[in-house]
Amino acid sequence: MTTEVIMPQLGESVVEGTVTKWLRNQDDRIEEFEPLVEINTDKVDTEVPSPATGTVLKLFVAEGETVVAGTLLAVIGEPGEEVPEPPLAPSDGGVRDAPPAGRPDGELQSAPAPASFEAAAKVKVGDLGFISPVVARIAAEHNVDLTQVSGTGSGGRITKKDVLSYVEGGQAAPPWEEPGSGDLFRPTEEIFGAKEPARAAAGTLQPLDAVRTRIAEHMVRSKRTSAHVTTLMEADLGRVIAHRKTHKESFEREGAKLTLTAYFIAAAVEALKEVPLVNSSWSEEGIVLHKAANVGVAVSLGEAGLIVPVIKNAEQLSLLAIAKTVNDLGERARGHKLIPDEVQGGTFTITNHGISGSLLATPIINQPQCAILGVGLLQKRAVVIEGMSPSGEPQDSLAIRPMVYLTLTFDHRIIDGAIGDQFLGILVQRLQSWA
Repeated sequence: MTTEVIMPQLGESVVEGTVTKWLRNQDDRIEEFEPLVEINTDKVDTEVPSPATGTVLKLFVAEGETVVAGTLLAVIGEPGEEVPEPPLAPSDGGVRDAPPAGRPDGELQSAPAPASFEAAAKVKVGDLGFISPVVARIAAEHNVDLTQVSGTGSGGRITKKDVLSYVEGGQAAPPWEEPGSGDLFRPTEEIFGAKEPARAAAGTLQPLDAVRTRIAEHMVRSKRTSAHVTTLMEADLGRVIAHRKTHKESFEREGAKLTLTAYFIAAAVEALKEVPLVNSSWSEEGIVLHKAANVGVAVSLGEAGLIVPVIKNAEQLSLLAIAKTVNDLGERARGHKLIPDEVQGGTFTITNHGISGSLLATPIINQPQCAILGVGLLQKRAVVIEGMSPSGEPQDSLAIRPMVYLTLTFDHRIIDGAIGDQFLGILVQRLQSWA
């Protein structure tokens, strides 16, 4: 009797994933619970085990293809057994009950419907059967008539690779020209016969992996979605550094490496409590104020990009608990051992670009959040210290202090400049007065 391998739902709000690597080939023998396929979802790689012992009779999804939860991935059985036909695609009524992976989290906010579903309404699909959300979004962004794209997926289904190849071939309509609109919106240069310069065939083409593709899609979508504004302040970390020096060893005895990141998170949480509008998201019905402060911390993966694990309910954690959580998530992020739910549900993000020497940056908002804190390089600088003379007269002096630039990039649809400055000012004051 054959056993079907179904694309699982790898998180509460995760509706699709990309098959990055088959760990067994067709006709290979595999034991139950042995890793069968590697799936990438929200930049997290997850191994899906075989649900049975047997032979891999058929692989239905190619590497690099993005599919929704409930899709038939493969069939396990014994040689000679009949392989069933692929069922209806999930959007055609063939949705299966794919078991969610990872731990449940009652405080996790529901994610909004992917923008790709909205884009799908603008795409001419004809009688094409199932079109994945990713394919629909790319087609809408590039004005692609999907009836003109040849599908190479299972059963002739159009994959992301198919539509990207179509776009790269220059066959997609430009944004000023709807399919079938004729010459009405064609540029003057094209009407009078001017030709677009050919692209130079130089350099080496580096294929896009699933992580880089998702980062690109997320960053471009954020810039198109939010009205980005950045405000800048600097903070004197003298008290924070003194506190860390005093408590570093005691934290280590408790199993936590005390880093400056833990202080930035704790200070941000205090500021979020006082200015809750910064801990919110935009919706067409109104502004959603989140009850929990789920703080994401960007972690660099080198050439593999970056990932943002989330510290859930950070407002309930002590500095020690925050430090332990940061250590754990950071180590597992660099070891590619996070689960999808651990990068979901963030309400505010911190990125420490200073670790690579950057003094100042204007990060892109992590959707659907409305603000992101950028932390620059800690640097000793000469600053003016305001004081009083023994006679009570104002007296300034110069001092060498450990200073850091902090930027808050926020969505101007939700937050005005005064609110953004208020939040950042509270955060700076908290850092400078650490006791």
